[in-house]
Amino acid sequence: MNKYIIILILMFSMFLLSSCMIGGSRTEMLSKDNTDKIADARLEQVINAIKNKDKIDLKSIFSKKALDDCDDFDGNTDYLFDFLQGEIDSWEKSGGPTEFESIEKGHKTKEVSSYYYVNTSEKKYFFLLRDYPVDTENPDNVGLYMLLVVKAEDREKIYDLDQKILYDGNKKLSHAGIYIPLE
Repeated sequence: MNKYIIILILMFSMFLLSSCMIGGSRTEMLSKDNTDKIADARLEQVINAIKNKDKIDLKSIFSKKALDDCDDFDGNTDYLFDFLQGEIDSWEKSGGPTEFESIEKGHKTKEVSSYYYVNTSEKKYFFLLRDYPVDTENPDNVGLYMLLVVKAEDREKIYDLDQKILYDGNKKLSHAGIYIPLE
């Protein structure tokens, strides 16, 4: 009888130790960690291009689709460089990132929205980056799609449904390229 109890305890222990459901899937945990790193690296690319006022480098971060969908990327880049006052000296996460992934008929897409406060020597800003690091069917979609920038104190306004910046009712609005909505 003791043998059976010991065997049951061992089997139960092995089941618990090998279970992916306890504490979340290992794959999900690794994916989340990877998504954080991808989002942070994308922000670093953006910040380096802004610090250097390098239009070509900043443009290369965006997807071909974003550049095609954007009205005046070069003009918006100039406006961004003028809008940001002072020298960028640090950044911190505001939240997220949020990740939407779909696999349909073998076609995988991944959208990552990341949120940061970027501090300059004069002001604090809020950056929202909408990035598509994976699109197996449409490689022109891969890259940054939107960079939204507002003063930190205006952060809540971008979610205000009356402002119609990110949402119009329940509909998610999509803005391509560099978007500075509140100026």
